Amino acid sequence: MFDALRARLSRHVFNLFPAYRGTGGRITHIAPDWQEVRIELPLNWRTRNYVGTTCGGSIYGAVDPVYMMMLIRTLGEAYVLWDKEAEIRFKKPGRDTLYATFRLSDEELDAIRAELERTDSTDRVYTVDLVDEEGVTHATVKKTLHVTTDQGKAA
Repeated sequence: MFDALRARLSRHVFNLFPAYRGTGGRITHIAPDWQEVRIELPLNWRTRNYVGTTCGGSIYGAVDPVYMMMLIRTLGEAYVLWDKEAEIRFKKPGRDTLYATFRLSDEELDAIRAELERTDSTDRVYTVDLVDEEGVTHATVKKTLHVTTDQGKAA
C-alpha cells in the first residue's frame, strides 16, 4: 500500500516538475514497483507545431526521462545511469492525443544486475511507441542508457 501511495505521489510531483511539464506530456500511471509507466501527450496549443500536428520536441521530451527514472527506482542507489543516445522515428503526424507505455521486466532487471557482476558497465537499449487511441504508431523513440555501479563511477 505504501508503494502505491509513493508511486501516485511521484506521478504528481513528476507532472509538476517544470522541465517535464513544459513538454506538454502527462504521466498518467506509475506502477507501485515502477516497472510500468504510462504517459499521454495531448494535441493542444502547447504541443501543436506550425502545421497543426504534435511537435516533435514535445514527443521526444515527454518520453525522454521515463526509462531512466524507472531504472533508477527499480535498480536502487547502487547503480548510476546516464543517457547515452536517442533516436526518434516519426511515422505519422500526430493529430490527436498520443499515448506511450513503458515496461521493464524482472528478467531485464536481472540481466542488468548479472551483466554488472561481470563488467563495470552496460548499455541498454529501450524502445517505446507513441500511439493514438486506435493503436496506430505515430513515432518510435529508442533510448540507449548507460548503467554502471556506484563503484564504477569513481573509476
